[in-house]
Amino acid sequence: MIIKAAFQRTIAWRRIVPILLRVTLSTVSVASPLQSLEASAAQQRTADERIVAACIARSAAGRGWLEKTLWGLRDQEGGWIGAEIANSDGSHDLGPLQVNSWWVPRLAAVTGRPERHIRHWLKQDACFNVEAARWIFLSGLAVTRDYWKAIGAYHSPTVWRQRRYAGSVATKLRGRFGAVIFDAGKAASDATN
Repeated sequence: MIIKAAFQRTIAWRRIVPILLRVTLSTVSVASPLQSLEASAAQQRTADERIVAACIARSAAGRGWLEKTLWGLRDQEGGWIGAEIANSDGSHDLGPLQVNSWWVPRLAAVTGRPERHIRHWLKQDACFNVEAARWIFLSGLAVTRDYWKAIGAYHSPTVWRQRRYAGSVATKLRGRFGAVIFDAGKAASDATN
């Protein structure tokens, strides 16, 4: 029920994020016509990253460990708003946290929404994408009861791929938050937040 309520809030927010994005895009398009395409693209990436950051903060709801986890997944995946990356198995990785299209039918069942809406929101709605990533990770954590296995399960059902992915996410976490992220005292403090 909590997961469904979180998705319902995210569905409501999906109306706000495109407005923010349009405002950001109009700000970028007002810029000098002499600006290079690279500068415009960089501004858009920065604007998108602000939106993703706000979505991560909202989805974590003040739990530091979960916010850091979502950043670790975000940094590892490196997607963007509108991303749809084809995989060799025929699936696609969608949006900022590259949620695999394999999850679309499951998310449709949880939310009671059509699959075509879910797929679109995963690509275009940063907050829906982050909320889906949160749900996938927390579902994995509930099943495995192991943080690093849940990180790995976010990526793949295959054990060796899970281990490799978890190691990569650990590296991303270290890069963003420093080695202190794995300090036991700090982790205990963060777990209470």
